[in-house]
Amino acid sequence: MMPKKILFCLLALSFSLGALAQLPRTNIYLFDVKQGDDGKLSFTTPRFLTEFNRNGYNGDPSFFSNTELYISVKRPGDAQTDLFRLDLEKKAKQRVTETPENEFAPERMPEYYSFSAIRLEQEGRDSVYRLWQFPVNQLVDGKPVFKYLTGIKAYFWLNSQEIVVYKEEDPSTLSIVNTTNDKITTIATNVGRCFTRLPNGNLAFVQKNRFDDWKIMEKNLYRRNE
Repeated sequence: MMPKKILFCLLALSFSLGALAQLPRTNIYLFDVKQGDDGKLSFTTPRFLTEFNRNGYNGDPSFFSNTELYISVKRPGDAQTDLFRLDLEKKAKQRVTETPENEFAPERMPEYYSFSAIRLEQEGRDSVYRLWQFPVNQLVDGKPVFKYLTGIKAYFWLNSQEIVVYKEEDPSTLSIVNTTNDKITTIATNVGRCFTRLPNGNLAFVQKNRFDDWKIMEKNLYRRNE
């Protein structure tokens, strides 16, 4: 089996996005990973990707291609997180955003020519989490994905029109939102921030319970109403 790439973000801490000013010091490493005939995984050829900011925060790594990695960065002395592009082949970096707001959680959009990120905005005394989209070529400014929907703390794209979003409400919710009409379909409540799409197309997420053990659940996205 050919080796694949895997990322580790160290220190792998969980934190509240409401406390961006107190982000931990983290770094990102890239490994080749290979599964042997016995099923065991081996990690080789480590690369330290965030030497340029080893004493700051580096997080939200997202592959845009086999050689492109976007991350969120807050360097010592910076007031906010910004997005950086790492060229893994040329071993070069490029700053993508430089705004007064915090940007994080970059993801390439399914139509390939744009990417999205969460931006923390100030509206008066309130902090508002809003999902934005930007052109990859950076020739024009970005714009909000939704006109009214805010409070998105984590997300991923299902397809060009639907996004799975996590909102840290009481209780927390996991929903599918249609970008063409802003229709929200809630598929789980009282959930954790960690969720992903499985190889079979289903959604895996953490179901929290105040009185019992937390569980990893699997949701068939083609049978959402069940």
